[in-house]
Amino acid sequence: MSLSVAAREEFLAEAHIASLAVEAGEGRAPLTVPVWYDYVPGGDVRFLTDGESVKAKLIAKAGRFSLLVQRGSPTYRYVSVEGPIVLSSPSTLEDLTRISARYLPPEAVTGYVHGSDLHALVTFRMRPERWLAADLGALA
Repeated sequence: MSLSVAAREEFLAEAHIASLAVEAGEGRAPLTVPVWYDYVPGGDVRFLTDGESVKAKLIAKAGRFSLLVQRGSPTYRYVSVEGPIVLSSPSTLEDLTRISARYLPPEAVTGYVHGSDLHALVTFRMRPERWLAADLGALA
């Protein structure tokens, strides 16, 4: 069963670990890696990574990527979104704190943020263009 626009955006806005896929070049399958991300319904998908990583270089070259989030327990649900990079910029303390706080217990965020090399990080923003989403109901 497909999801409404509101339901798919609400699901993407939850704190799932996402699988990010980006074109890896001729003769190669797409690079697919897990990422933490941030999304507010109607907005852009944001995530940050080391600016010198293979992932960052491939995204900069391709100019777009796709993201898949899923829930494996009943009801099985997934949302896949793909689109262009609309901004790539040095990560800010606010970016790092906001995304970290979605995934870490509150007492761990400050230590994680202060232990990160903020100067090495870049934040990518992707504008969702294409969506695939479904809720397959309770798995029996």
